[in-house]
Parts: sequence; C-alpha cells; structure tokens
Amino acid sequence: MQDNAKAMVLASFAADSLALGAHWIYDTDQIATTFKRVETFQKPGENSYHSTKNVGEFTHYGDQMLVLLESLAACRGFDLKHFAAQWQTHQQHYAGYVDHATRLTLSNFKDGKTPESAGSESTDLGGAARMAPLAYAYRSSCDELVNSARIQTAMTHNHIQVIDGAAFFGAVVFSILRGESPVAAIKATTASQFNREPFQTWVKDGIESRASDTITAMKRFGQMCEIGAAFPGVIHLVARYENDLQQALIENVMAGGDSAARGMITGMLLGAFHGFAAIPEAWLTALAAREKIISLLADIDA
Repeated sequence: MQDNAKAMVLASFAADSLALGAHWIYDTDQIATTFKRVETFQKPGENSYHSTKNVGEFTHYGDQMLVLLESLAACRGFDLKHFAAQWQTHQQHYAGYVDHATRLTLSNFKDGKTPESAGSESTDLGGAARMAPLAYAYRSSCDELVNSARIQTAMTHNHIQVIDGAAFFGAVVFSILRGESPVAAIKATTASQFNREPFQTWVKDGIESRASDTITAMKRFGQMCEIGAAFPGVIHLVARYENDLQQALIENVMAGGDSAARGMITGMLLGAFHGFAAIPEAWLTALAAREKIISLLADIDA
C-alpha cells in the first residue's frame, strides 16, 4: 500500500503540472491548436494566468498542495495552525496567480479571523483538490483522513458542498488504497455516506457519462471551477478511464477549463489504485519538485 500511496501523491502533482500550460483555457479548439495533444508538460503562454511558471512547475493549486505537504512533514501530521501560518507565509511573496478564494481568505486573516473562520465562501473544487498529502499521512485512518480533509478545505473554501466533497473523495481514496476499484469505491461511498443530493445526482451523471467523449461530457457538466461542474467531471474521468491514468489526465486537459483541480483529484484516485506503473516516467522526470516531494513523504513516515 505504501508504494501506491506515494504514487497517489505524485500522480496528483503530475496532474496539476500537466494542466499548467492549458489551464483555464475554455476553448478546446484553441488548446488543440496551441498545444496539439497535451501528452507532456507544457510551458504556459504569455497571456496565461500562470505566465510566471515554467515546464514541470505547478499552478497555484499545486503550489498550495506542496505547502500542505511541507506542513505535514514538519508536524508529522496535520496541524491547522501550522498549515495556516505556512500558507500565509507562502502567499506573502508568491509570484504565481492568486485566486479569489485566496484573496478573500488572506483578507479575513488580516482582519483577525482564525484559521477555523477565515475561509472564503468559494464553491470552487480547488480547495478540496489539495488533499492528496493528507491521504498519504492518514492512509491508515479513514476518520483522521476525512476530518483533516474537511478542515484543510474549510480554511480557504468554507462552503459546505466543497467541504463535503473533500470528505467524499477522502473516503473514496481510503477504500481504493485497500484494494477497492475506483468506481466501486465511489458507488459504495455514495450509498453508505452520501446517499443524498446533490451527490447522488453528481455521481450518477458522472458514471453514466463514461460512454461519452470527455470534451462533450465536460462541456455538458461545465468546464468551470465550481464543484457542481467539477465534481461530476472527476467522476466521469475516473469512470471512463478507470484503467488508464495517463489517458484520463490527458483527456482532462484537452477538455479545458479548470483542468488542474479535476486532474489533481483524478490523479490521486487513479494513482492510489494503479501505483507508479500507471504514471509515465517522463512525467515523473520532468516534475520540478519530484525529489522534494519524495523527501517530504519520507519525513512524514520518519
């Protein structure tokens, strides 16, 4: 299980890096024209939200996931106050894109709010998408994994659907690490813990869409950041490409919009199931923070 847990984290980071070049381009024809088929990491263009980034680096989502991993390694577990302090320090001199949820959360911290109350009301899936390091740290305790996923999400995205979404994917990945197939884990988690709306519909629609090509499915759900669009998009990717992590992440980028957040969760789930064999070696080699990530994972276990 440990090797798959490591692969889970690296696949989540790789998914973000793969999305970097085309992230938040909604015109799928433009992606195909500019980048061809995104099978390798790409440098963002001059007009990108991530124009300061280079090949193999991360969007702001991936950068914040790395801050979470650093905090977990330093504390040998999740400590909200430590994570909040590290997150704020990271943002003070951050040269990458600062999204709306981050700006609001920073403003709330400046106004004296605590880590428990500073989160924005953003409905974006991005807050939950950082959770792969928690799945590694708490791979032996579902309760601790789900609880910490909720808390870290709420620190920046204090919206019940996003918080519940983090808990959902936390429970799913915990089952996957124990040998459950991704789709079976999604169905079982829905039936046992999320047998309510909107999760029932999101899961049903996502699974039923697996017969559709990904661009069509994403455009139907919505390519945007909001969880109501991105959640069924993740389910589609996992259901359609359950046995092919590489194609799942490539097709996710080609479908445009917020491919980074969708990809991070998809990479986490499929990486947990398939392990390192499913991740192209070229992606791991090109990942700028690869050695740092591996070292931090070892620190968690020390």
